Amino acid sequence: MKKFYVIALIFLLLTFIFSGCAKKKITSPINKTSQTNTTLKQEDLTKKSTQPTQLTGNQTQNQNTEEYSINAQQTNQESGTMTGQKKLILPPTDRAELQKRIHFAFDSYELTPKAKEILKKKAEILLNYPSIKMIIEGHCDERGTEEYNLALGERRARAAYEYLILLGIEADRLSIVSYGEEKPLDPRHNEEAWAKNRRDEFRIVK
Repeated sequence: MKKFYVIALIFLLLTFIFSGCAKKKITSPINKTSQTNTTLKQEDLTKKSTQPTQLTGNQTQNQNTEEYSINAQQTNQESGTMTGQKKLILPPTDRAELQKRIHFAFDSYELTPKAKEILKKKAEILLNYPSIKMIIEGHCDERGTEEYNLALGERRARAAYEYLILLGIEADRLSIVSYGEEKPLDPRHNEEAWAKNRRDEFRIVK
């Protein structure tokens, strides 16, 4: 009978031990490894997002070349704008020389020696400033008909025009117009006024 109680007691102890072990949680090493890998991947992604992008040698060179090209284009555009806006600075003495009148004898369009000297100085200045163009205006005194004076004024303007071309000025930089007796320099009706009115005027065009 005592043996029976001993065996029953042993059986109960074993049942208690096994039931306690069954209640313990078994941590799978696979799960720990998976969690560790997931954590590492998240840390790698965080580091990549915070670190600056590194370019290879070729990519850096291409980027620098593109930036240089853009800067060069901007510089050229700015310099082109500045050049377009730059105004021609003509010294006052040269301007006065270019605008100096020449005069003619009565009913004549022949250039006098004094007129030729004035035109030579104009040609020298025009050769130094190739961007300047000129309009040559022919004028007459009040004597003669309106039609005659318009034709005479044109011949006087053309005489100066052709002489300047002989001195080396391009024809497309010069133009002529005749006003006949319409724009007298001196409105009086005498020889002194008429001598002033027989003239060529020179207007600067830039």
